[in-house]
Order: sequence, then structure tokens, then C-alpha cells
Amino acid sequence: MPGPPRELVERLYGLPPDRFVAARDEAVAEARRAGDRAAARQIAGLRRPTVAAWLVNLLALRRPELVADLVELSGALRSAQRELRGPRLRELSGQRRAVVAALVAEVRKLAAAEGAPAGKLPLAEVEATLNAALSDADVAEQVRSGRLLRAASYAGFGEVPRPQLRLVTGGEEEEPAVDGGTRAGQAVPERGTGAGAGGGTRADREAVGGSTRADREAAGRGTRAEREAAARAEREAARAERAAAAERAERARQRRALERELAKARTALDRAGDELTDATTTERESAEALADIEAELAELERRRAAAEQELSRAKLARRGAERGVAAARRRAGEVEGALEELAAEEGTDGDRADRAD
Repeated sequence: MPGPPRELVERLYGLPPDRFVAARDEAVAEARRAGDRAAARQIAGLRRPTVAAWLVNLLALRRPELVADLVELSGALRSAQRELRGPRLRELSGQRRAVVAALVAEVRKLAAAEGAPAGKLPLAEVEATLNAALSDADVAEQVRSGRLLRAASYAGFGEVPRPQLRLVTGGEEEEPAVDGGTRAGQAVPERGTGAGAGGGTRADREAVGGSTRADREAAGRGTRAEREAAARAEREAARAERAAAAERAERARQRRALERELAKARTALDRAGDELTDATTTERESAEALADIEAELAELERRRAAAEQELSRAKLARRGAERGVAAARRRAGEVEGALEELAAEEGTDGDRADRAD
């Protein structure tokens, strides 16, 4: 699965560490808004570097040609160490110090251009990381990638100066013979001193023979000492190599364990991100539903107030009508009473007229 866009990664790892997290989270949010959850997970997995690692990343991103020279020099150093070339190793070691010093100076300039305070830069950690890159191919590649997360240091034998070893045999150490097998520097008896064809007296010959044996024994002891020194150096180198291999294996084991933990953490982060998205969507929908209900309640309140006003007016009208009915009833009773009185008077007058007739 392809990783995050290279331009985004370079932009993030070129930022100071105190701005890294905010920029990464914004990139994650943009990927989620675009509906690309895989990219969001990958971007969220990018981790903030330390200040020292950021400075090394800045060097790799801004001046890649200098870091390429560093990687090339690291390869030459390791080749000289493997081949036990002492003079070449000393020459490259001088170059190493000069290159690291120049790179640290360049880091200081780049940091100043980014506004980093010069007095608080961890330049010692930067220098240790560059030295580690010169001794360890893995560190060199991490430095070259521009995605270093923390400073590095080298604990193996790396650029430990080792002697120029050479296996020497006894014959190689002997000087060329002179005058019938006599070694250079040995006394040669003068001829004609009574030794005849054998040359010299018996004492002289014994003295010469004894000196030759002593020289051979001394040469043999020197040869053995050199072989023992070479063997010791080889054993030390092998021991250091085994220690370095064990350390690399331990680092690889730790890296695998951390990668497993990182995968779990990313899975949990992705799950939590999905839950957060779902919860945010539910919250928004609930808020919208509540707003709709509140709007409906407001409308109902308005209608209730209008109905209450209408009810009040109806009550007033009813009371007015009741008063009108009561008044009309009283008037009707009064009229009925008057009619009854009138009818009674008319009946009385008729009786009188009848009696008068």
C-alpha cells in the first residue's frame, strides 16, 4: 500500500517539531473530508521528530547533495575498515572529521533560517547522528530519507582504527645472504689467516655460526610476535563484529516489536477516528432534530398564545351576551307583567260596561 504523498511528508518533516502535530492533524482532517480514510490513517501514523532529528531532516531535505556525499564517504570508510587499509583509513578519517564539521555548520545556518534559537540547538546530537551514519549503513539511509525521528549514536566498533595486519613467514623476514650464505651485518672472516679453504679458524666459524643461530632465533621470535599480534587483532575485530551484529539483531527485534505496537496503535486510532466521526454525525443530526423540535415548539407557543387571546375575547363576548340575555329576560318579564295588568284592567272595564247595560 503506497504511503502518504512524498510532498506532504517532506513538508511535515521540514517543519519545526512544535508545528508538526498541528500540520499533520490538519492533513488528516483534509484526507477525511475528501473521503480517503486510508490516506488519513497513513498520515496519522507519521510521528513527530525530536529537535535533533528535525535538524538532520532539514539538512537532508534542503541540502541533499551534502548528505549524498556523506553516504558516499561512509561507504568508503566501511570498505577501508573491511580491507584493513590503515593509510587509506587514516586519510578517510580526516575527511570524516572535516565533512561532519561542515555539515554541522550547515545545519546551524539552516536552523537560523527557520528562526530556531542558536543557543538551544542540540548540535552535539546532530554530530553524533552524522558520525553514526558514517559507520552504519542503516543510519545513513535513514538520514538520507529525511524522515529521522530521533538522534542516533553508534555503539559498534565502526571507525575504530585497526592495525594494518600482514602474515609474515620466517623466510620473508630473513635478509638476503652475502658471501656464501652470510647474513648482512655479520662479520666476515678475512681470508688468508690460516683457515685454508674453509675460511677463518674454528673459533671464528663457531662465532659466526652462533651469531647466525641467534639472529634466526630472534627473527623467529619477532615473526611469532607479529603473528600473535595479528591474531589478537583479528580476534578483537571478530569479537567487536559479533557484538555489533548482536546489537543490530537486538535493534531489529526492538524495531519489529515497536512496529507491531505501532500497527496496533494505528488500528486503535483508526477505530477511534471512525467512532469519533460517527459520534460527530449523530451529534449533528440530534442537534438538527432538536432545532426542528424547538422551532415547532415556538410555533405551537405562538398558536397557543393566539388561541388564548381568542378564548379571552370569546369569554368576554359570552359574558356580554349573557348580560344581554338577562336584560332581555327582565324586559320580557316586565312587558309580560304590563300586558297582564293591561289585560286585567280591560277585563274589569268590560264587566263594568256589561253591568251598566
